[in-house]
Amino acid sequence: MKLMIASDIHGSAYYCRKMIEAFENEKADRLLLLGDILYHGPRNDLPKDYNPKEVLAMLNGIKENIMCVRGNCDAEVDQMVLEFPIMAEYSILELGGSTIYATHGHIHNPENPPMLKQGDILLNGHTHVPVCEDKGRFIYMNPGSVSIPKENSAHCYMIYEGKFIWKDVETGAVLEIGGSM
Repeated sequence: MKLMIASDIHGSAYYCRKMIEAFENEKADRLLLLGDILYHGPRNDLPKDYNPKEVLAMLNGIKENIMCVRGNCDAEVDQMVLEFPIMAEYSILELGGSTIYATHGHIHNPENPPMLKQGDILLNGHTHVPVCEDKGRFIYMNPGSVSIPKENSAHCYMIYEGKFIWKDVETGAVLEIGGSM
């Protein structure tokens, strides 16, 4: 299975379009969204081409390919317009012999991890910073943000196809992130 992982679109039609183009070019089987889909929230500036209605139309157009968890900027009213489930706090995936606990990161994160076994992967968005770190008991990964990257990081996403790689959503360039796996 080829999985594309992205987070923190925050209503940017421009970067949502770029993300969907990357999803199609990657020929991924599924798109896992780690929350904060339609709204920018009070701590962020408006992202480029902010248009939540256009974002929801684009995502609804590929709804059969999307798995999603709820971010701190996502609300029940968003579920009324998005045609795929977004209200789950987390998702547990088994990939290549590893258990992945996928969540937005505002509740469970490296400082407050869920119950994980040795070698499990904690996959978060929320910080807008791409990360791959060995935390001893578990591996912590973050795809960064497709629309509002922080700490001088790229607008990026992750691909899983036997291993995890990070890519720039605008150029498709492979990024070196920590101890990439």
